[in-house]
Amino acid sequence: MNALTPEFLTIQRDVADALAASRPVVALESTIITHGMPFPENVETARAVEAVVRENGAIPATIAVTGGRIQVGLADDELEALGNAKDIAKASGRDLAAIMARGGSAGTTVSATMRIAALAGIKIFATGGVGGVHRGAEETFDISADLSELGRTDTVVVCAGVKSILDIAKTLEYLETQRVPVIAYGSDDFPAFYTRSSGLKADHRLDTPAELARAIGIHDALGSGTGVLIANPIPEADALDPAFIDGAIAEAVAEAGMRGIGRKELTPFLLARINELSGGRSLKANIALVKNNAALAARIAVARATS
Repeated sequence: MNALTPEFLTIQRDVADALAASRPVVALESTIITHGMPFPENVETARAVEAVVRENGAIPATIAVTGGRIQVGLADDELEALGNAKDIAKASGRDLAAIMARGGSAGTTVSATMRIAALAGIKIFATGGVGGVHRGAEETFDISADLSELGRTDTVVVCAGVKSILDIAKTLEYLETQRVPVIAYGSDDFPAFYTRSSGLKADHRLDTPAELARAIGIHDALGSGTGVLIANPIPEADALDPAFIDGAIAEAVAEAGMRGIGRKELTPFLLARINELSGGRSLKANIALVKNNAALAARIAVARATS
């Protein structure tokens, strides 16, 4: 699986040792550091998320591209430099080769992180929310590469559902077409990132990390060849009021349309604008849900390693 080693891929020593010993490892993406949060909250959150993974029995592997090389696991000074970098690229799976060829650096999106995790032999990946079908996609055809990557790469993605800036119903339909199992953890409803329910039912519900680990094992044994999306609702104490956040999202989406903001710039703009409109409450919710997802991902990785 490590087809890019050693020319293009560096796996940090503690991650490599854990993989060699079949100990639990959790992949973490880096666009939350480079594009998802302002400095210094981005670096503080990245460190806190890695700590949560360790506290729950697994080794964290934050993934990024630095100086034309893929890094699976970052040292603390590398993480600091990434979070403080200016004009850094945002890399989906399709962007990796071009960025690496020119010796560039990038934060990796869900799709790129899934691909790299699979190359490194890491099964479980924790993020905030995955991309999806954008509102108005019937005109713009704006559909995140995260969804097609889930349909072809057998990485397990633990998230708080899809971002509520998206068309959630269409996103779930697209995942069904891609044959991606969608499993809600401890809930009958599919969550909507900042809120615990999108108003839509999840396909399946499982209530323990052990059940999730068993489902993942069976999915692999069936030769399905797709990822698994585990939707983990934001903790109730950190969830935002649905009416309030929906209003902020609608205002931010309208403003993006008027300003002609789209493609890779759209999601960072919307998240930043929603944070402004919410008086910082959405950023606090974002941090809480990422840590919550990291904890669940680590417990699933531990359950898989000990089963």
